[in-house]
Amino acid sequence: MKNIISALVENRAGVLSRIAGLFARRGFNIKSLAVGETEDASISRMTIVLEGDEWSAEQMCKQLNKQIDVIKVKQLDSDNSTRRELALIKVKADPKIRSEIIDIAAIMKSSIVDLSPAALTVEICDRPERVDLLVSMLEPYTILEMARTGMVALSRGEI
Repeated sequence: MKNIISALVENRAGVLSRIAGLFARRGFNIKSLAVGETEDASISRMTIVLEGDEWSAEQMCKQLNKQIDVIKVKQLDSDNSTRRELALIKVKADPKIRSEIIDIAAIMKSSIVDLSPAALTVEICDRPERVDLLVSMLEPYTILEMARTGMVALSRGEI
């Protein structure tokens, strides 16, 4: 089960390292990690995705709350949050099959961002499950390279 943790932290050197170390010391593998400034440049939002049960995620939230640079920690529910991930996927595309890949990209509401005689690069920014779907649809065409960001997420509603 994927657990999504959103943490507001002080935007200072070493905070990311200390938070990642906290997870490593407790034997948790971070599946995805995205960090960036918020509307306040002195605060960053960390979106951390963990595999595991609910109890483990709750324990990590408690541990995060004890850290001096952590302002607020919230466990996000997939159903009550807006989640996005960006992926760039370079696919082998000789001229005979190029139109098929372009059609798949269009259906998935993704973009072709680079074109060469032998490959296409597809960009998608969508929910993680839609990114996974596009990847599975492009696998038969031979994925040459892929880069995915970590998930970013916000809870729905006002707070």
